[in-house]
Amino acid sequence: MSIKWIKITTTMFDDEKIKLIRQLPESDSILLTWIQLLVQAGKANASGSIILNERIPYSEEMLATIFDRPINIIRLALNTFEQFGMINIENGVITISNWEKHQNVDGMDKIREMTKQRVAKHRDKKKELPEGSNVTCNVTVTHGNALDIDKELDIDKEINNSVTDVPRAKIPYKEIVDYLNLKAGTRYKSTGSKTQTLIRARWNEGFTLDDFKKVIDNKVDDANDPKNLFDAQYLRPETLFSNKFEGYLNQRGRQGVGTTGLDPDRERQYREAGLL
Repeated sequence: MSIKWIKITTTMFDDEKIKLIRQLPESDSILLTWIQLLVQAGKANASGSIILNERIPYSEEMLATIFDRPINIIRLALNTFEQFGMINIENGVITISNWEKHQNVDGMDKIREMTKQRVAKHRDKKKELPEGSNVTCNVTVTHGNALDIDKELDIDKEINNSVTDVPRAKIPYKEIVDYLNLKAGTRYKSTGSKTQTLIRARWNEGFTLDDFKKVIDNKVDDANDPKNLFDAQYLRPETLFSNKFEGYLNQRGRQGVGTTGLDPDRERQYREAGLL
């Protein structure tokens, strides 16, 4: 699910990089493209990656179309952002550097917890009132403590449908990422903020360690299947632990493959490592 807001600081134009960009030709177009990229990253909700889906990253031509800008402006802007370290481009995927600066997942977690606590108190007080009483007890969330996202949250829906947030210390970041690295041959760090944000989001939705392992197994099988279009380059946290997680979890396995999809030697290694 895309996020409906991104965080832009009021000191944005005091940033040295922005000041340097303002001295360049076509500076207004470049800066507007930067804002559009941030918004597009929010729509994709893939930890700052500018992608249409897990298989299709946005190309320069696609961005020129959806931003309604000449292709030469898009190329100039992307080249400028990459030189200034504002974006990374790897395997054709554009990713906003330090994406956490432009959204506030932690803030959303906090306000949800605050709201649930306040509503719980409100309900407790209502139970204490005499039956038929007209006295009401209002629960409010102020503009400040809502971190400017109150308008985007349906508080009652969040309270009724969300799973209670789990403290970070109890989320098995390391075990999940170690399993991914072993199965996919990658070297991701469990301490990365992007990776932890994605894992925490799925964990808070009620998914378990076994669910994470199952998703990893399913997509590793896909990447190893020559008949499947899922490319091994997408065996990364941004793709596996995105909002498509539940779909990956429930996909059917390949026919003719055992419960693990591994050859006997590799299966033995995983079992000895305690990962199966």
